[in-house]
This record gives sequence, C-alpha cells and structure tokens, in this order.
Amino acid sequence: MLRDRAATALVLEALKYSPVVLVEGPRQSGKTVLARDLVGARVPSRYVTLDDALVLASAKADPQGFVESLEGPVILDEVQRAPEIFLPIKLAVDADRTPGRFLMTGSADVMLLPKLSESLVGRMRIITLWPFTQAEIEGTPSRFVEAVFADDNPPPLQATATREDLVARACRGGFPEAVALPEGRPRDGWFRAYATTLLERNVLEIAAIADRVAMPRLLSVLAGRSGTLANVSELARLLGMARATAERYVGLLEKVFVLRLVPPWSTDTSRRLVRAPKVLLTDPGLMASLAGIDARRASTDQEAFGRLLETFVGCELLRLVASHGLDVQLLHFRDGKGNEVDWVLEDRAGRLVGIEVKAAASVGRGDVRGLRALALTAGKRFHRGIVLHQGSSIVPMGDRMWAMPIEALWRVTDM
Repeated sequence: MLRDRAATALVLEALKYSPVVLVEGPRQSGKTVLARDLVGARVPSRYVTLDDALVLASAKADPQGFVESLEGPVILDEVQRAPEIFLPIKLAVDADRTPGRFLMTGSADVMLLPKLSESLVGRMRIITLWPFTQAEIEGTPSRFVEAVFADDNPPPLQATATREDLVARACRGGFPEAVALPEGRPRDGWFRAYATTLLERNVLEIAAIADRVAMPRLLSVLAGRSGTLANVSELARLLGMARATAERYVGLLEKVFVLRLVPPWSTDTSRRLVRAPKVLLTDPGLMASLAGIDARRASTDQEAFGRLLETFVGCELLRLVASHGLDVQLLHFRDGKGNEVDWVLEDRAGRLVGIEVKAAASVGRGDVRGLRALALTAGKRFHRGIVLHQGSSIVPMGDRMWAMPIEALWRVTDM
C-alpha cells in the first residue's frame, strides 16, 4: 500500500520556487517513493537513478554531458554516488533558474560532504525525509508540535496504548519495509541486513575505511547508549581506537543519517558547541535491534525500556518537525546541579518546550524537577513543560506544566 507522506506538500511547494530540490535522509526511508510516485504523480518528470551502474558510469565519465542530456523536469535518485555532477548542475541552474528543474534524492548529508557542499549552496531547497512517523503509519495527521507551542491548553485526549503497544511500536520503528514485515525473525533479519548494507555501502561511498570491524562495533555501542550524553573519549577507550578515529567514525554515521548528536540548550548559543551533545539513533527499531532490546527484555529490564522509550520519543519529535517543515530545533537540557530534561524544542522566536519522558503510568511532583529547572533558567523564553508518560489522560501539573500520554505524539490532530 502506498502511504502518503507529510513531506509531500513540502516538496511540491519547494518545486514551485526553487530550481533544485534535494530530498535527503536515511537509506530506505522512502525518498524514491516520495519523489517518483507521490510527487511524480502530480509533477510528471523523467526518473534517473544513479543506482543503475550504466547511468552512474555515464555520470562519472562525462558529468557535463550527462547533465546537458537531462531534458525537462528530472528526478535524480541517490545523487551522493556521483558528486561530479553537482558543478554541472550549478552551471545549468545559473544559466536557467526555472523552478522545479531538478528533484534529487540522497542518502548522505550532501551539505556535510566537502565535494558537494559548495556547489549548490543558495541554489537549492533541502528537505529531510526520515522514516514514517507513527501518525503516517496510522494514516492520520499529527499536530503535536504545533499544539505544544500554541497558547491554548493542550486538547483533551483519552489514550489507549498499553506498555506492550508502545514497545511494539518502538521495536517496529518507521522504515517502510520494516513496518510491512511481521515482528520476529523477518523484521530482525531486515534490520541486521540494513545495518550491514549501510556500513558497507553508504559509509564506504563517502569515506575510505580500512578497519571494517571497528565501525559496526561503534554503531552497536552507540545504539546501547542512545539517549545518553556523547563521550567520544570513553568510546575510543572502550573500542581501543584513537579519539580522532572515533570522532571521524561518529561524524560519518551522522552523514548517513543513522545518528544525530543533539546539542544542549543554554542561554548562550555559542556554548552549545562546547557542551556535551546527546546521542540519538534515528530509528528506535534499528536501535532496539542493534542494542538487543526486544519485547521480552523491555518487559523485564526497566533501564533498557527507558532508553528505548526515550529514543522512540526523540525520533518522533525529529520526524514531526522535519515532515511539517517547522522551524524548530531539537535540543536537550542539563545543568550543573543534576537537573536534566530529555528533549527540548526551541522555535524560531526562542520559545522553549521541555519534554521529559517517563516509563511509568503515573506522574508525581518529582517528575517535573528538570522542567522547573529549565523554566527557571530560561525565564520568559520557557513556554511549556510536558511529561510524556504511559498514562491515559492529559492533566495539569502546575504552572505551564502538563502530563500527557506518549500516544499524544500521534493522536493530537488539531489545536
């Protein structure tokens, strides 16, 4: 079944104004389907994929001639495989800035790749497509982020998801192919194959790595630490590698969208660059597979369940912000007194919404301690604090503080 994506509207709008539109994101997140089938059905275009060996050879051998042969609107799939074509595309766009000429997809963050970052800056619109949100899987819209930034109180909601439901959703993740597979051996096999292909193909496309063993080990360790502060020195010691090598490998995992280092919030934006970021594996299903967390372990190991749930929520927030084109940044908060907030959303006006994730069905006063510390530090910029938990109702927890079911992430459909 072909599912529509929230990002479809973003791409269609971008094609009206920009000569180049890039849809970037993790491999197997649905970029090709979005560009070729969903957008292509409304804006007919020629489809060219650089996964085709002959097409790739042509693009590399004569990039200028290859681009000149592309008549009319064209979809270029997996463009990171041929960085040679970016300069010819720049020249073609400079000569003719007709909107919608090139719709490209890429499985590596082209703005972080040295060969590509300079060619099309200022000439293209970039849209990141993550795997499915829970709302997309359900076939409903989600206005959660808009609702928590609204001035009105959160809308009423009666949630029904059980702990078992939340574990199942998290372990399923959002990759379209994984979502379609039954849980157990078929889906587990898909995640293992995905991790192998990701490292052996996508990472090697952008960097020469001599040690083929260290990278998979690093990815597994990072999966087990998703939701915790990044400590590259400790990772390097644990894996027996130089710190510089560990930093490079972590950077490569960011470039292929399997990992995000979420920066901390502080009143001084320059300090975000020097304080410890937080590790987020960008799909909870992949995180669970790599960290060895299944339904049975999540039911008995509270720490593992907590990490899985925090990753699940972080991924949903990341995807909702991107798919709706919201000018909102995902951050975290930690002060010197031990107070912390799992996730912080900051909008363009500097307003903050703190989101604490609790693996429990009830919420007490102590559960808003970190949110109160954030409110005190942020002052007027603090808009609202949310404790996402396993309960069934939305209830106030004091001044600008609310407890909400985790299910609100995909069940809040209006404001």
